Amino acid sequence: MGDLKVFRVRGGRATEIPGASVAVERELQSLIEANMEAMLGIRFLASEYRTGRRHRGRVDSLGLDESGTPVIVEYKRSRDQNVINQALSYLVWLRDHHHEFERLVADRLGAEAAGAVDWSNPRVVCVAGEFTYHDTVAVEEIGRRIDLVSYRVFDDVLTLRLIASVAGAGGPSSRAKAPAVSSTAEPVPEVSVPQQRLEGAPAKVQELFGAVDERLLLPEGAWMEPQQHYLTYRRLQKFASVRVLPRKEVVAVNLKLDPKTVELEEGFTRDVTDVGCHGIKGVEVSLRSQADLERAEDLILRSIAAS
Repeated sequence: MGDLKVFRVRGGRATEIPGASVAVERELQSLIEANMEAMLGIRFLASEYRTGRRHRGRVDSLGLDESGTPVIVEYKRSRDQNVINQALSYLVWLRDHHHEFERLVADRLGAEAAGAVDWSNPRVVCVAGEFTYHDTVAVEEIGRRIDLVSYRVFDDVLTLRLIASVAGAGGPSSRAKAPAVSSTAEPVPEVSVPQQRLEGAPAKVQELFGAVDERLLLPEGAWMEPQQHYLTYRRLQKFASVRVLPRKEVVAVNLKLDPKTVELEEGFTRDVTDVGCHGIKGVEVSLRSQADLERAEDLILRSIAAS
């Protein structure tokens, strides 16, 4: 975080605010747990969760992200290489305790959320005051889905920065489940992984998807992550999900926006917060041309800013 400088400006004069770590590790953990969905896009499940005799430890935080993926969050107030190893050991525990985790989800978030847990690629988030270059190289070699997030405190401001993010080698497993859909929800439109749908799609749809992909990867730190039925684009948090609908000749982009703040246009934007859908539940934008992508620019920028 040494490249991040924060200044207080008063009367046209800038004074630097020195960054610091929290006084104790538990303070950082409690703050993030109380605001986990706002800060990391993860629904909080449990704190200091015991892993039993074999694994002999406590997971700092357990959560479930926006895609229904189990998440282990570990914290260190400053620099500590053990945070990655510790988190990976808990990932082994999680792999062997699917049913226990799903019971926890059912208790905290309900049966529907528990039935939609996606076990294809569980995730680890390590939060620390600092990570070394060797840490970032190590997570690439480990081959697991890991985010390294550094933090810094400036008076009453907490900053979080995604230092490294590895998608991992996990793919859809035999235990992976499709998101549950309420019987009262609209039918889920045709979906599949976009790369697999592009081969049979019209050339203009392929070209449009390429333009959308390029636009969503433009922000600093943005990266794409394949899911079972769609692609997600994220920085610290997800800001877009994309599906290709070849028969409709549409590239559907879901953005993390409150529909109440968007002037919805029939055939272009719609509220999908309460609709059975794959991807982000917010505002879905149906793109049929490059002009539509340009029309959606302001909405895309707003969703990126929130990530």
